[in-house]
This record gives sequence, C-alpha cells and structure tokens, in this order.
Amino acid sequence: MTVPDPLTTLLTDPLTTDVNRLLTRLGRSAESRELADVCHRTVDSPVGTLLLAATARGLVTVAYAVQDHEAVLARLAIQLSPRVLPAGHRLDAAARELEEYFAGRRRRFDLAVDLQLARGFRRTVLDRLRDIGYGRISSYADLAAASGNPAAVRAVGTACATNPLPIVIPCHRVVHRNGSMGRYVGGENAKATLLALETHEENP
Repeated sequence: MTVPDPLTTLLTDPLTTDVNRLLTRLGRSAESRELADVCHRTVDSPVGTLLLAATARGLVTVAYAVQDHEAVLARLAIQLSPRVLPAGHRLDAAARELEEYFAGRRRRFDLAVDLQLARGFRRTVLDRLRDIGYGRISSYADLAAASGNPAAVRAVGTACATNPLPIVIPCHRVVHRNGSMGRYVGGENAKATLLALETHEENP
C-alpha cells in the first residue's frame, strides 16, 4: 500500500485550494483599494520558481527558491510594511518581461523598480550593474572602480550578494578577473544558466 506524500496531500486538498483562492481574491481586492503596500506572486522559470514582490513604486524583490520565499516575505513585512498580500495585476508586467527574457525575446527590462532595500554604496553598485549590457560581463574589480571606490572589491561582492532584484538588475554578469564565476544569490548553477542563455543569444 502506497502512503500519500503529506505535502502533496496538503497542496491538493480542496480546503487548501479554497484558501489559496481566497487569499488571491483578498489580494486583488486590497490592491484595487490600495490597502496592500507589498504585493507578491511566483513565476516558474528555467532557474526555478521565482518570487516577485512590488510596491506602488515598482518591483522591489526577485527571490530564488533557495532564499526561502516565506522568509523573504517575512523580511519584507518587517522592512517595508506588514500589509503584504498576494498580487492582483501589479506584477503582470514583471512576469511577462521575465518570460520574454528567458525565451530570448528580451535583452533589457523596462520595469519600474523600487530600490529602497539598497542604500549607500550598495545602491551605487546596483546603479552601475544596470550599465552592464546583455551578454556582457564585468569583474568585481572593474565594478568597484566604476562605483567610485577601486579598493572596495569585497564590498562590491557583498552588494551583488544582497541585490534585491537579481536578473532584473544583472549581478549575474559580474565574475572574477580570473574568469571564475564567483558565488551567486541563486546558486552557481543559476548564474551559469543565465550567462549561458545570454551568451547563446549573443552568439547564435
């Protein structure tokens, strides 16, 4: 006799499905009435399920599954607002542009972004990251120099590691000068996948 997997049972349970539908309806209602300060949804991608979160200003977070989506939402509730709810339509454009990116039809994102989770030098690094074009790479040292502090290579690494908007703000395009990829918030396999996707599109 096969024993059902508890997680599968939970996810397919009619009550769980109804609760998820109710949360989605509540999120849409709250968004339309401007009661949700942070809306979120997930999207599937070649690098796993991504959590997207947005404020009224724009996309504020893209998080990999390895970052623990529930933990990310909990931090957003502390850092931004406790009014965090499933998205209605606020994240449709972000989901569409990510889908186009992974399909090779988009080379830059046109999304409004909210960078309030990055401050000081880390914010400066994020601004410089956006200058690295599709299919191009930069070294941590070069990025430090472009950010105005050539000696701050380690700080640049930290800024990349804490980038709240990976993929959209392309920290995956930063590697060591010796050619090694370096660590990445979504894991080395995810970084390699993104670089391979862009290199393939640049050099078909």
